[in-house]
Amino acid sequence: MKTEPRTRLYAIDNLRIVLTALVVAHHVAITYGHIPLWFYTEPAKDASGGLLDLLVTFNQAFFMGFFFLISGFFTPASYDRKGAGPFLRDRLVRLGVPLLVFILLLRPMVNFSSRTDPDQPYWQFYLASWDPGPMWFAEVLIVFALVYALWRAVNKPLDERPAPLAFRTVALFVVALAVVTFAWRLFVPTGTYVPVIGLPSPQFMPQYVSMFALGCVAYRRRWFETLPARAGRLGLIAAGVSSAVLLPAMFLTGGTLSPAAGAMWESAFAVSMIIGLTVLFRERFGEQGPRGRFLAQHAFTVYIIHPLVLVALGYGLRWLEAAAIVKFAVMLALALPLCWALAYLVRSIPGARRVL
Repeated sequence: MKTEPRTRLYAIDNLRIVLTALVVAHHVAITYGHIPLWFYTEPAKDASGGLLDLLVTFNQAFFMGFFFLISGFFTPASYDRKGAGPFLRDRLVRLGVPLLVFILLLRPMVNFSSRTDPDQPYWQFYLASWDPGPMWFAEVLIVFALVYALWRAVNKPLDERPAPLAFRTVALFVVALAVVTFAWRLFVPTGTYVPVIGLPSPQFMPQYVSMFALGCVAYRRRWFETLPARAGRLGLIAAGVSSAVLLPAMFLTGGTLSPAAGAMWESAFAVSMIIGLTVLFRERFGEQGPRGRFLAQHAFTVYIIHPLVLVALGYGLRWLEAAAIVKFAVMLALALPLCWALAYLVRSIPGARRVL
């Protein structure tokens, strides 16, 4: 099946909106769960915190890989249209400037609670806690853009022709990704933190690299258009089946079997969800009205500024005595409209839209 270019782009825009909302939900869940990897946290004191940790686990398995795939999908056309120099300058401006703004301006506004020694000069604390926060995504994308430009400098681009994605290819990719992920984690285990660079999930790097590369190939081979409608249903079913079979093995076994089952589940779940959601949005959510355009235009800015909103809401809701999942629901209901409202104000600053 083929769709019109407009429908294809709108469907991807709509996916970006949902994935950005998932980023916000992900960090709200961390705020009130048991994973203290955020600027402001209130560790759960009730069983519902476990449900938030489960949400984080499912989210982490696929949503950032999906972002990298979408970024890769748009990369070949951008390079073809602009050429090497302008392409790299554009990437450095659109990714590098927000990265620097977050590190130099926004980060001091959200990580002040981490300063536990009042006698330590702020500049020492600032340098010692240097971290790009959620903008690690932009940091990695800059590297990927440089690598892509180097590859294009010595290789001809893939020819652009439809080539339907075969089930066997998908299955082999899942197995290969699981094997590489398992091997990678022998050297970069879960929980590894890289100072200064600040990658919060380096154990997923094989997925991020492969999804970006896959996105580049998907553009040339028109996989977005040629995936059959039934692939969407099968993808979502496969995501559920892989979770039912492999998650118990991951949590209930030990030794080598547990991380192997975990790598296999994450790979199968990520690929299945990406295929399922891609087809679902192409078939059901391929149009976009004024509200959708507004949400899509401001999605990247939401990604950049959402820590400000979540930290402010975290302090503002400290008085609320409730179960962790209730506080999660309250904060998320407030955070999503506030994030897009703040993003609108930021993009209204003269010159901001040249970058954002």
